Amino acid sequence: MDTTTSTALTAEGLEERRTRSKTALKWSALFLGELRDGLTMINMQSAFLIVSKGYTEKQVGILFFVFGMSQFLFQTPAGYLYDYTHQKVLWLSLAAIATTLLTVITAIFAQEEGGNLWLMVVIKFIQGAVTSFIPPGLNSITQGIVGSVGMTTAVSMNEMMNHLGTAIIVLTGSLTAFSLYPDIGFLFVVSPIACVGVIFFLNQINTKDIDHAAARGLTPEASPGGKKKSEKELGSDYAPPSSGMSVGTSKKDGLSNKPSFVLGMNGAQSHESRAGLQPETPLQVLRDPTLLVFLAIVFLFHTANGTVLPLVMQTLAIGNGRSGILMSGLCIIVAQIFMVMSAKICGKYSTIYGRKTLFLIGFFSVPVRCMLLYGMLVLWEDSIQGNLLIQIVVLSTQILDGIGAGTFGTMYILVTSDISGGTGRFSLMLGMTTAAMSIGGTVSGYLGEALAQDMGYKETFFILAIMSALPAILYLFFMPETLPDNIKENQNNGTSETAKANIHSIKEEDEEHAQEGEAKARYVEMY
Repeated sequence: MDTTTSTALTAEGLEERRTRSKTALKWSALFLGELRDGLTMINMQSAFLIVSKGYTEKQVGILFFVFGMSQFLFQTPAGYLYDYTHQKVLWLSLAAIATTLLTVITAIFAQEEGGNLWLMVVIKFIQGAVTSFIPPGLNSITQGIVGSVGMTTAVSMNEMMNHLGTAIIVLTGSLTAFSLYPDIGFLFVVSPIACVGVIFFLNQINTKDIDHAAARGLTPEASPGGKKKSEKELGSDYAPPSSGMSVGTSKKDGLSNKPSFVLGMNGAQSHESRAGLQPETPLQVLRDPTLLVFLAIVFLFHTANGTVLPLVMQTLAIGNGRSGILMSGLCIIVAQIFMVMSAKICGKYSTIYGRKTLFLIGFFSVPVRCMLLYGMLVLWEDSIQGNLLIQIVVLSTQILDGIGAGTFGTMYILVTSDISGGTGRFSLMLGMTTAAMSIGGTVSGYLGEALAQDMGYKETFFILAIMSALPAILYLFFMPETLPDNIKENQNNGTSETAKANIHSIKEEDEEHAQEGEAKARYVEMY
């Protein structure tokens, strides 16, 4: 066997191995649906604590607040860690196991009417810290396998599997709670089941397929097996070489795997490099005006949107007994089904119409949803309990949740990946945007529950409708289109190649028809 054949087989083997890793990543995302940000089970826990344990809305709001504040504090450090560590799969696995244990502990040890509220507060603080390692972990691994140029398709698939997994798991939990009502704590058995699936599939990912430079956003494309690329292959948009490798630099790929504390003060530069690429310092990252505007918009969006789902769930659950628990679970399931569709649409069309157009559709769906809920409560507030038809109409507003949150869940990752291109700080930036989500959701959780208890659900939805219009308007007027030119070119090239292939096919068909016509003419002349 000659050298060329051997090399070709090796390349084929690497690509086949990476394909298996992509498949394992996809199935990991399915089981991470319930675990990835902790919010699904937090929302289920809110219904469980209010209906089954007699918690007040404000007590649940306190738990939301603590959980969100903890996520806010740990999201950015978690992203910073993932930019450096080569043990991404291990960290993600540990986070999944820990958050599962904390969910089960909540279900087992929560006392009636918040009797041990402070223990629940401590548990939610720890759980918030743990879950903050899941979103940047999943997306860092994803970008390390497919590169930033492959993130649109990969993130869309991850989000579709996330939402599908959440729908399946919540449906299972809701049916369990319905059958066991009023002792519904057993529904949280779905968490360990999901965790087993996560751990199994994460361990099917070959860590050699994670290109750590691509995972950070230093290079646009991931190389199978982490193979280094030349400066010519990487393009001219990246920084020149730095002066050697720092302490803690991996000999394999030239990247530091120990966190750097060079923050960029007084012009200090990072000394880690690979193939002439130099990551930006955190201070340089924070000077990006597009990132800062995006962080503000993300915060405002989640401040308005974060509490809407639990309020809808509580509207349907309170006073409706067993059917109320089932309906509150269906709130999540209906939304998740439409989130699957939204994620697919974002993956297919965000490279054609741009990130901004699709993102705006998601943003503006939230005020529409809140106004519909306000109008329904104006008409039927006293008739919801016991009226199945009205409950179904209220439930239908979760379609808009699927559009809004589904679009946001996919697009915020893609926009962050776009902004971070070439900086080497993708996970750090993703940690920052996710932290903005967390603090927004934290404020929203307590604010929404407090408003609902003091003013009523109807007035709360009206206030949230006004609040949710602000981030949509800000994104419309102050955020640029972030879709990178190289992704546009790939899309255009793909479209061009498809068009050429279609034209070639049409020409072949025309030639065949012409030949058939000539043959028929000869046949007629002969007879």
